[in-house]
Amino acid sequence: MIEIVPLTGIGEIRPGDDLVGILDAAIRRCGGERRAHDVLVVTQKIVSKAEGRFVTLDDVVPGDEALRLSNITHKDARLVQLVLDESSAIVRAVPHVLIARHRLGHVMANAGIDRSNIGAGEGDRALLLPIDPDGSAAALHQQLDMPVVISDSFGRPWRMGVVAVAIGVAGLAALDDRRGEVDRDGRTLEVTQIALGDIIATAACLATGEGAEGIPAALVRGYPLTAAARPAAALVRPGNEDLFA
Repeated sequence: MIEIVPLTGIGEIRPGDDLVGILDAAIRRCGGERRAHDVLVVTQKIVSKAEGRFVTLDDVVPGDEALRLSNITHKDARLVQLVLDESSAIVRAVPHVLIARHRLGHVMANAGIDRSNIGAGEGDRALLLPIDPDGSAAALHQQLDMPVVISDSFGRPWRMGVVAVAIGVAGLAALDDRRGEVDRDGRTLEVTQIALGDIIATAACLATGEGAEGIPAALVRGYPLTAAARPAAALVRPGNEDLFA
């Protein structure tokens, strides 16, 4: 049976906090003994906070392109400049929407930059993604000795609403390639690749939520991990295969 265990009582994370110790204590408090098929899902926000990925907007000077896109999107020009700084390309810019290809390859709104639920601080701040989410996941995996998914919220082409996806993975297959296996009728699977990291991230989101829940991590229990480990970078579709950019 698959279970989702919210890790409550973590509180506000600040730059330099011992995230490993905090998560370990939360797992012991809420989840009890570790189990063979436990996966720890941690929201990007607390990883970025612990890594000090804050930017004070008053320190950002918008350039000409940021000012141009700000006029189109009606977004703060300083935020737009941060999006440009974090991105390799702008995919769409329309009123109230700015979609970028992040330098990590993810196509996402505002290059993943967030201003909600980032805690009190001096001045108007924004929070960037971790510099290397797969590396951050690997560090947590090594120190906590369990598979780790770092999740973030994404919209999707042709669908309303957001889901959680994996932007950092260690200790499990973010992408489980089943091509070459056979189905129940003996037919060879030709295209089946399972976005396991994303599936686990969204399952955990049922516990962590998307608003003011204040639950930044969860355990997903009971799913057998059989495929070889692959990082979240494996989930990024190559640009020459992107039909929608």
